[in-house]
Amino acid sequence: MKPLRIGVVGLGVISRFYLDAFPGLPTLELVAVCDLREDALAPHRAAGLPCYPDHRRMLAETELDAIVVNVPNDAHAAVCRDALEAGVAVCVEKPLALHLADGRALTELAVSGGSVLFTAFHRRYNDNVLGLLRSLPEAAAVESVTVRYLEKIEEHVGQDRWYLDPERCGGGCVADNGPNAFDVVRLFLGELTVESAEVVRDGEGVDRQARVELRSAGGVPATVELDWSYPHGEAKDVTVRLKDGTEHHADMLAGHHAFKSSLKHEYVGVLQEFEQAVRAGTDASRAGLAMLELVDATYRTERAEQTEQTGRSERTEAVT
Repeated sequence: MKPLRIGVVGLGVISRFYLDAFPGLPTLELVAVCDLREDALAPHRAAGLPCYPDHRRMLAETELDAIVVNVPNDAHAAVCRDALEAGVAVCVEKPLALHLADGRALTELAVSGGSVLFTAFHRRYNDNVLGLLRSLPEAAAVESVTVRYLEKIEEHVGQDRWYLDPERCGGGCVADNGPNAFDVVRLFLGELTVESAEVVRDGEGVDRQARVELRSAGGVPATVELDWSYPHGEAKDVTVRLKDGTEHHADMLAGHHAFKSSLKHEYVGVLQEFEQAVRAGTDASRAGLAMLELVDATYRTERAEQTEQTGRSERTEAVT
């Protein structure tokens, strides 16, 4: 089987998990990397790998089957669009785009052009999450699902300080961690809608905590708890409660003791499923758009609830 020729755009904190996965995947070939920073490119240049400061040059000058997009969130849409217009398949880090309208436009472009647009949600490949999914009884009567995604964000971003700029990140924990947590719920329950949302922001406008209530198409409730100010390291888990009263739990970090070590096997899973989609020509765009819809709905629901609460307070004050 001829290896797929892949370029990586963006050499930030998550890129190393993609790069580390390539040696164990002989049907994928890393043929070029791209980053604005020469210091990020330098070790790859020294190793003889073609390096580019501009992804458009890489697309034009390198024969590629696909690219991995690992740039800051606010640049996702532009890089994805350029690749899709060049007929190159895309694996993009979540979120698909900063704004729902851009995500819809990218999806339409991919579908109309017959290109693969795949959003990476690495937690759906977590061994403990998949073990829980497999352990549930067939056609299990699920009463509820809870996913917790709690961390201190400053410990995770390294030099990628754009995470803390709401204009570049898209918000905060809802925009960036929300898609991974929502996708885990979707893995168990299918399509989801937002029922309610509580979001807490800091003085810079970054959402640091959130609690989002969801409901599946079949009526099953789910709760997602997000925290970027968690003081106790990190906690990332999923609990499924069945109607028989039993609870089934998966700790995403169990068995992966080093910091971020759980991501190693998860990104192997990301690239394996991406390869399958590319080779089969599968439309893989729905998951990325679905999670962007949930992020958008969370923020809209939060604003609506705040407006309603303000209106109630004003009416109470007027009466008193």
